Amino acid sequence: MPWFFLSLLAALSLATSDALTKKFFSNHPPYAMGLIRLGYALPWLFISIFFIPLVIPDITFWFCMLIGLPLEALALYCYMKALKVSPLSLSVPFLAFTPGFIILTGWIILGEKISAGGFWGIVLIIAGAYSLNISKTRQGIFGPLRAIFTEPGSRLMLCVSFIYAFTATIGKLAITHSNPYFFGAIYNMSLTALMFLFLPVAVKAGPRKNLIKKPFMGMILGIVVAVSIFSHMLAISMTHVAYMISLKRTSLLFGVIYGAVLFKEEKIAERLTGALIMIAGVMLIGWYG
Repeated sequence: MPWFFLSLLAALSLATSDALTKKFFSNHPPYAMGLIRLGYALPWLFISIFFIPLVIPDITFWFCMLIGLPLEALALYCYMKALKVSPLSLSVPFLAFTPGFIILTGWIILGEKISAGGFWGIVLIIAGAYSLNISKTRQGIFGPLRAIFTEPGSRLMLCVSFIYAFTATIGKLAITHSNPYFFGAIYNMSLTALMFLFLPVAVKAGPRKNLIKKPFMGMILGIVVAVSIFSHMLAISMTHVAYMISLKRTSLLFGVIYGAVLFKEEKIAERLTGALIMIAGVMLIGWYG
């Protein structure tokens, strides 16, 4: 099952890119952090164009790009700000809410029924989020829930998850009107170009001068981001999207481990437990939802 190992590689490389971004580039504004992450991956994305099957995009593809790119830029900004202001082990796990939001938006907007697997998957994700701050029960049974909304990184990642619920659907439609390789390369290159376009407005002149101050670590980060994108594209072309995405969410586990090893974050046992419960919920949705 090559898709299985490629999905795990996508998860590990995503978590690694988060850790590298926080470790070496969190002194930058969030917008600049996102641009550094994409900018150093750009050469690899450009090279990939010569090795992937090209298509002639139709109007639906470009409509998806038009809607998806601004949302993706907003999500990336919130993502980078969450990495900057909060521990990895308290922010990254909230990406697990994306599959739950996809199910809920389908239920609310389209009237789609929630299966038993989807329902219990959402319950597990919420239970895992509660467990991330289980020590807060000393402040009462609602202490862990209050902690979610008082921690800025958790709030921001919840916003990211909600946005991803829409961009995932938009991206899936764009892929059906192109192919995973073409969409992955063009989408991320276009996102980079869009963020470069608004750089003079979003980041002051002083911080802009520091964007290329750590070229070696930037190149390492760019390679890791490119590996994450390419392994994601390859894996998603080999199996059902739900299977691949649910397995890729093991990045939450890797993120918590990086938080413990690189940043000496506290209360790792309870956060690891919470992340594992959330991953179980994601997999339940992916496989039975």
